[in-house]
Amino acid sequence: MNLNRLMKTCGMAIGGVMFALACGQALQAQPGSAAKIPASALMQPQELSQTLNAAGAARPVILQVGSQVMFEESHIAGAEYAGPGSQESGLNLLRKRVASLKRNTPVVIYCGCCPWTHCPNIWPAYKTLVGMGFTHVHALYLADNFGTDWVSKGYPVEGRH
Repeated sequence: MNLNRLMKTCGMAIGGVMFALACGQALQAQPGSAAKIPASALMQPQELSQTLNAAGAARPVILQVGSQVMFEESHIAGAEYAGPGSQESGLNLLRKRVASLKRNTPVVIYCGCCPWTHCPNIWPAYKTLVGMGFTHVHALYLADNFGTDWVSKGYPVEGRH
């Protein structure tokens, strides 16, 4: 894997997301709403990586709730795309994906499109899952972005990278 190319690609995807936001794409959440997620529901990247690498450990369902372009370029190994949490169409995809899961299934959601304090996707997705009755929902805390907080740490990724 060429890490420099991957970082550049992630940066381009982030730029595309920011461009869409600047062009007035309708959002249900305001940047900064990720802070509404309780600290007890946050998962650190190292913790998720250890869970994924643990032999015999039950894997949570990992759902990316940000940009599809970013997901296609690079995503957490084993993650599924669940639609952008900032849009009703994305939340509908998320609802459809988890509809058949038991409500005590461990679910980890993440975005990583931009700094945590500005992410428009993670809070609506979290709120939707909790509202559906899921009791083990965690939001992966990516302070800066997916490239910096996951990829550059050498954690497992898949995609075109």
